[in-house]
Amino acid sequence: MSAAMVEEIRRRLAAALAPLELEVLDEGHKHAGHANAGKGHFHVHIVSAAFAGVLPIKRHRMIYAALDGLMDQGIHALSIDAKAPGP
Repeated sequence: MSAAMVEEIRRRLAAALAPLELEVLDEGHKHAGHANAGKGHFHVHIVSAAFAGVLPIKRHRMIYAALDGLMDQGIHALSIDAKAPGP
């Protein structure tokens, strides 16, 4: 299921935010032995013009909106690195 979830996250973010860079990593292996081990720990690195002039908290909200429903159905934890293009 992890590979399918990575692809679904990637698909939704690509459609909603037209990223210049997008990397979605399954980090479930880092949580072995935790109560929710293997239940959807992911990291997203995304660079999108949609984030230009937008505060980090709003960038995260934009990502959560794009992933609506997945947060309840397979993503237990999501770490986010969201940037606008440029220096």
